[in-house]
Amino acid sequence: MDTTATPAPLPRPAAPPSPGYSPRAHPDYARTAERRPWFFTRPTAGTGLVSWLTTVDHKRIGILYGISALFFFLVGGVEALLIRIQLAVPNNTFLTHAAYNELFTMHATTMIFLAVMPLSTAAFNYIMPLQIGARDVAFPRLNGFAFWLFLAGAIVLNVGWFVRSGAPDVGWFGYAPLTSAAYSNQFRTDISTDLWIVGLQILGASSVIGSLNFIVTIINLRAPGMTMMRLPVFTWMTLITAFLIILSFPAITIALVELMMDRGFGANFFEVSNGGLPILWQHLFWIFGHPEVYILILPAMGIISEILPCFSRKPLFGYPIVVFSGACIGLLGFGVWSHHMFTTGMGTLATAAFSLATMAIAVPTGVKIFNWIGTLWGGHLMMRTPMMFALGFVWMFMIGGFSGIMHSAAPADSQQQDSYFVVAHFHYVLIGGSIFALLAGIHYWFPLVTGRLVDEFWGKLSFWVIFTGFNVTFFPMHFLGLNGMPRRTAVYDGNMGWNTPNFISTVGAFVLGIGIAIYFAALIRSYRKGPRVNRDPWDARTLEWSVASCPPPDYNFAVTPRVQARDAFWHEKRNTGHLPAHARQPAPAAEHAPGQTQTAHASHDVHGHGIHMPSQSWFPIVTALGILIGGLFMANHNYIGAIGGALLLFAGATLWAFEGPGGYHVFPEESNK
Repeated sequence: MDTTATPAPLPRPAAPPSPGYSPRAHPDYARTAERRPWFFTRPTAGTGLVSWLTTVDHKRIGILYGISALFFFLVGGVEALLIRIQLAVPNNTFLTHAAYNELFTMHATTMIFLAVMPLSTAAFNYIMPLQIGARDVAFPRLNGFAFWLFLAGAIVLNVGWFVRSGAPDVGWFGYAPLTSAAYSNQFRTDISTDLWIVGLQILGASSVIGSLNFIVTIINLRAPGMTMMRLPVFTWMTLITAFLIILSFPAITIALVELMMDRGFGANFFEVSNGGLPILWQHLFWIFGHPEVYILILPAMGIISEILPCFSRKPLFGYPIVVFSGACIGLLGFGVWSHHMFTTGMGTLATAAFSLATMAIAVPTGVKIFNWIGTLWGGHLMMRTPMMFALGFVWMFMIGGFSGIMHSAAPADSQQQDSYFVVAHFHYVLIGGSIFALLAGIHYWFPLVTGRLVDEFWGKLSFWVIFTGFNVTFFPMHFLGLNGMPRRTAVYDGNMGWNTPNFISTVGAFVLGIGIAIYFAALIRSYRKGPRVNRDPWDARTLEWSVASCPPPDYNFAVTPRVQARDAFWHEKRNTGHLPAHARQPAPAAEHAPGQTQTAHASHDVHGHGIHMPSQSWFPIVTALGILIGGLFMANHNYIGAIGGALLLFAGATLWAFEGPGGYHVFPEESNK
């Protein structure tokens, strides 16, 4: 909900609207729009392309994030398959060395920044406001701007594929001197590294803006009675992740700005020949890069903490411990960045300190795993598809965690550094962990978003194929690493003893690809022909399932929920034997007891002023378009074009500021008479 101003309540319409009532067709809303100058007139399209381009609805923005992230997930998967084809047999010439370097750079960058992070952001957007009983995020237009900024960054990153000499080839870590102007110009004369730098900066800005919005939303827009220790665990992980992003992204932003200065203006932050310090890049990068691991995994832990209790028919075992463990993981994640740098010669004391701190992270992580097992213990387990993906997450995250503990020991790490053992480890954490949890979450919340269930047969089939393919792909990499195969190598000799594990890994990658294809086909088929559900198909626990219908109405809740306990929806259903007032279809004002204390939203409901909803706006996408244009020209060192983009950015932001909060009112109790 836009809180920049509180418009005067509009009078009720003279006649009750029809059942097909559209809030954007409200006569008072139309008069408000007509009084504005033409460039401030808010778009009112409820359907079609314009409605999506100008939307500020958190649910629609969540869907936009989700579709974009799934598209880039497929792109990153295709890049991975090309890499595995190259490594299937020794001395393979399927790819050139340059193409291989471009592919592993873009695969990692795409999967981290364009697939896993935005998939989590999609869930933050769609689910979190519903879980806390809010009608929208705190700043709806800023929310739309964050999405269009994300899309602009994704475009800039991938433009490299279409320039003369290909995509960036510096690795997602971008170590100096690989990214230096001198090294790049020795082999390449393109702008791909500059596109990578600018694209990451735009994506970082999008993440920080979105995170600020989520923090304000969770702190300020919780329903009455929703104390911090009654927040669903997924919302808690959203809050912790948002803080991690805000605190870690400035480090990489500073590093990228310095790198841009080195490349474009001859500065010497990382230029060894002029006294620069390449090790400075590693410190700045990993101060961001290690918390980034938890930015990817904490939302997954939140999803699992919602699914396991729901399908075990039990409360989450040790809720406070799970929450505090998440906070501890986030805090410790900032203190162990240098465990990625044990082989750089930091010194004995620093190495010992970071080694101990890294081992300490295993404690809160292990606590979470034992709490999940405690939740399953003695429960009435429902082995539906979301539950199977959730159990797959626990199993594979444990494998990834065990190999992570090995990396915390500096002597072992010095042997495993830059080998395929590391590749196996982080894929078990980030794919076996994050992706499995996100796939579980998509299945779990698919009925809420679409109003349809995913076919169980195809869902379970996709799980078993993905589970099998994943383990066949990545488990042999442990042995490849221990046998000395370095990562980021395009060609290996046939006498090294790596032939069979590499071939098995490639076969597994294609099995994994088939599983992902089945998963997507099941989603598409279920979206068109799946069984319809009206609401709450899982007998769930949290408020997002208490909305009047699936998918939820624009306004989320006709009456602001009043939370009496943790697992609010479950508590109401089990203790009162009927649905809570806010979950009925709809909740008429007359049902409220006289004198009952209400929040601002609720008072709108009971006093007949309707629900204030934010208006759509063109300016988030216009402003993001300015950044896209400016970024593309900046990467090409065309500063005149960059100034043009900056002017469009300034114009969009200025008009946005003078556009006003807008808004309209809906009357759900009227629309259902």
